[in-house]
Formats: sequence, structure tokens, C-alpha cells
Amino acid sequence: MLNFQFFNPTHVVFGKGMIAQLKNLLPANTKILMTYGGGSIKKNGVYEQVKEALKGFEVVEFSGIEPNPEYETCLKAVEIVNTQNIGFILAVGGGSVLDASKFISVAAGYDGDKWEIMQKLLPLPQKVPVGAVMTLPATGSEMNCNLVISRRETKEKFGGGIPSVFPKFSIIDPSVTFSLPMRQTVNGIVDTFVHVMEQYATYDVDSPLQDRWALSIIQTLIEEAPKVLENPNDYNVRANLFWCATTGLNFMIAPGVVQDWATHALGHELTALYGLDHGQSLAVILPRLWKVLFNEKKQKLAKMARIVWNVTGTDDEAAEKCIALSEDFFRSIGMKTKLSEYNVDASEAAEILKQRFAERGVNPGETGKLTPEAIYKIVSES
Repeated sequence: MLNFQFFNPTHVVFGKGMIAQLKNLLPANTKILMTYGGGSIKKNGVYEQVKEALKGFEVVEFSGIEPNPEYETCLKAVEIVNTQNIGFILAVGGGSVLDASKFISVAAGYDGDKWEIMQKLLPLPQKVPVGAVMTLPATGSEMNCNLVISRRETKEKFGGGIPSVFPKFSIIDPSVTFSLPMRQTVNGIVDTFVHVMEQYATYDVDSPLQDRWALSIIQTLIEEAPKVLENPNDYNVRANLFWCATTGLNFMIAPGVVQDWATHALGHELTALYGLDHGQSLAVILPRLWKVLFNEKKQKLAKMARIVWNVTGTDDEAAEKCIALSEDFFRSIGMKTKLSEYNVDASEAAEILKQRFAERGVNPGETGKLTPEAIYKIVSES
């Protein structure tokens, strides 16, 4: 196991009816910027619950944050923070709303080119703190310091961690996810699956506890996903999926292990270029990346196949089966796994991504072996 430091200060409030606790979590006499997306919170009852809990607070609302939050939109909220004496940002929605709010919280205090914050992941302090009322299980942003922001002008999408932006608190009521479109639910399941794999499917450093935690999340996803397709209003299923998403990226499975994040790096480019949902881009890339980097990945993939699916055989056979079964799982919940199914020319996409990573001089992945040529091979076969 590698050396590590672990830090997670987020206060999680989980369960039915917990949005009412909001009034006890916010600092008194503070002007609140309430951020949200396209208005779904006004259809599922969350908006009314939040507004009821915010009685007595001065609240400024900022809506319209996109599913892939855009830099240009965030800058409008930065202006509000800096001109209206905002003391706290309350993100109400999914990970995109929270990611945008995290960015806003640091960008408001930065006088330089604010896009540099994402390009360089500048370790800036927050100008104002952030809390969240979550409505979508996917990103794990509710209990980490990560954020992902897109820029329409340059068709770029950057993500990573800034230590100061952990939410002060996150309220999670799984019952508010009953009304989620199944497309969003499935995207979230895939996102959680790949988050776990970015931390697990690397090379072995003798960390059996972290491996077991990681694979228990995968087993739970595989068990619960068919249930949510059959009955979207099953509270316990929704609760299990939400806690999988949270624990999949709250750093509990990360200490002392090697991490990858290449699937996310390539997926972000596909989303920025072609508008694929985040989960869609990940389901396309992950199986192909595993095949191209088979020798580097096979030990952990074979272990996963044996524990999760009771596969037998040699390491090579078990690892191959793991790749196939993972892709089968994605397809079983309605997720496409080929770029051609989204009318994207894989060769064209591969050439663009190869060029972008070559220009940046960055080889993503845990071993640094994901060269521009390897990236081309992965994407062209996706």
C-alpha cells in the first residue's frame, strides 16, 4: 500500500425528509446564492422544500446551470457573488450544479484569467463556502473536492480536485430521485461504475481492503440497477444507488492505491466535442481502454471477474471475461457502448483527441503509457 493522507470534512445528512434540516446547517444572518439547473427541482417538489427551509434567509436565485456546467454561465454567477454581498452558495440539483457552485466559490476571489483555475487546477481558497441539496446520484461531488467545467468557446472540458471546495454539508434524500428520467439514472450508474474503476483497475499495491470496498460498490450497482429499471419508486434501491455514487468518489476507496482517470480524460473530450452525456462517453471508452491496456490491467480485472461474477480460468481468460461482462452490464441497462451508435465518426474523433493530448504533452493514466498513439487506437476502436 502506498503512503497517503485522508481528509473529508463534508457533513452528510441522508434520508427521507432531510431537506427540512437545511435551516440548521446554514450560517445565520447570511445572504444565500441558491444555484440550480433547468427547473426540474420545481417539478419534483425540491424547490418548495428548500424555499420553506430557507425562510428567514435572504436568498438570491441563479438558475440555468447546464448538465455539463459551462464556464460562461459560471462567470455570470461570479458577478452576483461579487456585487451582491453573497456569504454562502447553496447548490440544489445534481453534480453539475454543485461543480459549477464550487467553481464559482473560488473564481469569485480570483483576479486572474478564471479559466486557468480549471486548466491548472489552481489550489485557491474559497471566497464563499458551498453546501448542497442533491437530487441526482452520479458524480459523488456531494462529498469530495472535485469539479468539472466545460468551455463552449474552445470546446474544452477540464476536471480535477481543488482542496478548498469540499461542501460544508450535503443533504441527500433518495426519494427525490423517484422522478428522474431513466436516462439520467442510467448515466449515474455508469458514472459511479467508472469512478470506482478509475481507482481500482490499475495495478496491485497490496491493498485488499480498498479492493474489497471498491468491488462491493460494483456488486451493489449490478444488483440494484435492474431493480430501479423495474421499479423507479423503490426507496431502498434509490438509497443504495445514491450511497454507491457518494462512496464511489468520496476518497474512501482511494487511500494508498494507484489511480487512473484516463477514461474520464478521454470521455470529457468526447462530451466537449460531440455533446455526449458524461455517462455515455465513459461507457464508450472504458471497455476499449481496457483492451488496449490489457497487460497493465489484467491482474485487477481478473480479480474483479472472480469476485464479482465468479469467473474461473487463467488471468487472461478472466480479464477478457471481465471486459465483456462490464460492457454487457452497460448494455443491459440501456447504455450504448459504441461511438457509431451516437453517429460519431470514431476515426475523426480519434485524430482530434490524439492531436489534443499531443499538444498538451500529457499522457493520462496510472503508468503514463497512454501515448497519443494509444489514445488514437482506443478512440478509433470505440
